Order: sequence, then C-alpha cells, then structure tokens
Amino acid sequence: MSSLFDATQAGSLHLANRIVMAPLTRNRSPGGVPGPLAVEYYRQRASAGLIVSEGTAISPQGQGYADVPGLYRPEQLAGWRRVTDAVHAAGGRIVAQLWHVGRVSHTDLQPGHQAPVGPSAIAAATKTYLVRNGQGAFVETSVPRALAAEELPGIVDDFRRAARAALEAGFDGVEIHGANGYLLDQFMKLGANHRTDHYGGSIANRLRFPLEVVRAVAAEIGAGRVGLRISPAAPANGISDPDPQPLFEALLAELAPLGLAYLHVIEGATGGPREVGDRPFDYTRLKAAWRNAGAKGAWMVNNGYDRALADRAVEEGADLVAFGRLFIANPDLVRRLRERAPLNTPDRATFYGGGAEGYTDYPALPA
Repeated sequence: MSSLFDATQAGSLHLANRIVMAPLTRNRSPGGVPGPLAVEYYRQRASAGLIVSEGTAISPQGQGYADVPGLYRPEQLAGWRRVTDAVHAAGGRIVAQLWHVGRVSHTDLQPGHQAPVGPSAIAAATKTYLVRNGQGAFVETSVPRALAAEELPGIVDDFRRAARAALEAGFDGVEIHGANGYLLDQFMKLGANHRTDHYGGSIANRLRFPLEVVRAVAAEIGAGRVGLRISPAAPANGISDPDPQPLFEALLAELAPLGLAYLHVIEGATGGPREVGDRPFDYTRLKAAWRNAGAKGAWMVNNGYDRALADRAVEEGADLVAFGRLFIANPDLVRRLRERAPLNTPDRATFYGGGAEGYTDYPALPA
C-alpha cells in the first residue's frame, strides 16, 4: 500500500516523499528580489518531497502584490539561485510558480501606473496588498482594461521566458498558476470573461489562452518539468463560473497528451470549505477524465489536509498532497507528520510582510 512518505516520481522530478509545500505568498521580497531570509525560509523546509515557490511574477505587468518576487530581472534570478542552491544542498526539490495576476492588481503596482489587465474590463471585487510609507495594508484592486487579442502572444512569451529563467535560476521545474482567480483562471471562467472574440464565449474559446500558455512552457523546458495549478470551484478573488465541471474536464482532456509532471488541484476554496455553493464539484470524476484521456502525470490534492486526510487521499489514489499553512509554522513538517508529533500554530498576524518573525523563527523539533 502506498504511503505519504514513499519516494515517488512526478514527470521528470524524483521526489523523496509525497508531501508538497504549497505556494505561499509572504510579501518579503522588497524590490521583487528574494533575499537572505527567503534562502533560510526555503532551506528550513527542504525535507518536503517538493517545494512549490511562492507565486513569482513573470513580468512587471504580472505583479499584483507588494514585495512579491519576480523572474524577469537578473537580480531576481540571482536571488532565486541562492534559494535553489540552499534547497538542493539540503536534499530538496523546488519548482517556481509562474504567476500573472491579471486583474488582481492595483495601478500603484503596474508599470506607469496603468490599469491592470484582464480578459474583460470587470473589476475583481477583491483586495491586494500594498506598502505605502513603509506600512503594509490591503486595498481594493483597480478596475482592469480588457486585453486586446494581439497582446496575448506577448504574455504567452512572458510565461515561456520565465520558465527558461526559472531553470537558469536553478529550479527543478515550474508550476503554472492557473487557479484562484488569476489571469489564466479569469480567461477560463465566465464571471471574468465576457469576450466575444475567439478567446471568449464557448468552452473551447475560453480554454484557448491557458492552453497556449501551457503548451508554450512545456515546449520550452520539457513537459516533464511542468505542473499546472487549478481551482475549479474556488471563488477566490471574485472569480466565478456557473458550470465548471465540463469546463475543467475539457481542459484536462486537452492537457493529457502533453505529458505534464503533475496537476495541482485545489479542492473547494483555498483555506476554506471543500464544498462551495449548492452544486458540489466532482473531483473524482475530474481525475477519471484526466486518466481516461491518457494522462500519466501525478495528481496533487490541496486544501486543509492533515495527516489523517492525507493518508486517506494517498490510499484512494492521490500521488501528492500539498500542505500550506502547516508548512508556514512547521519547517520540519515532514518529520512531525511521520512521528505524529505536535504541530506549531501559525500566527496569522505575520503571514504577510515583515521580517524573520513568523517566517524563519518557528522552532523545529529537537534533534
């Protein structure tokens, strides 16, 4: 019987166990550059079978929050190289999460204080994080402008270049962020996409841009080093769709032939309920659609997992289980789960912004 602590394979990635550190935005990269604190933070957590980095902007336009890292300037790549070297020295594996937030941004964060971009000019009805006069605060996002169709190939190329930059910075691969109401999710879901061209309307049209991105990244660095994160039912950042089941089954049917390393599936709302609304999403059916279409990549589950739920998920066929907030507070989470040891409690007040407190100062178990 499979165990949470078994070594496993995800595409080209050989992982020491099935435990994944989920991407966690911490807003501690001033100027978009990971610094020494980030090096220590990720090094401490290298016992995870796989670390997925915090969301990392693929371009200045793709940034949606203050003090998040990027992958488009030499100093950012140098900062990430110090992180990846530390993780590898500790025996870990790490992929970069490639992030374009689309409409979930603010004019203060955009080049030339321009409006953020999205599939349509529909505000996200959510908040982002800004730092003004040295103080961090959450503020309403700005109204976006609709992207012109001729702009989309440039964004696809930004994803492709960022994937290549990630390998140059020492990452073992990349995870494309297609979840939680960010740009790719915005194109897929009707609540954000009111386009009437060939990137809107039908399911096939709404999937066109996300599939262009995934195919370009897979062609650039090899599909076996590429994962995709999706959140079919999550209402994060004001996103919605009246019928996500056929939408995401169609997406997976198109993805299956590519040979991706893994699919990262958020079950329900991130950090919230597993069931959203009055029409439960069928994740078992979604996984069957993925396998029936011939996909061999690992199936990663995510949302509120503890040891008991993770064990059950692996017994039922999940290949990888992602943990988020537990990894914030427990740098040695793998050991704690294995030994069923007590867990540190995350301090929500230090999740976003700041320094070492609540970032690198959580205690590990005694040796």
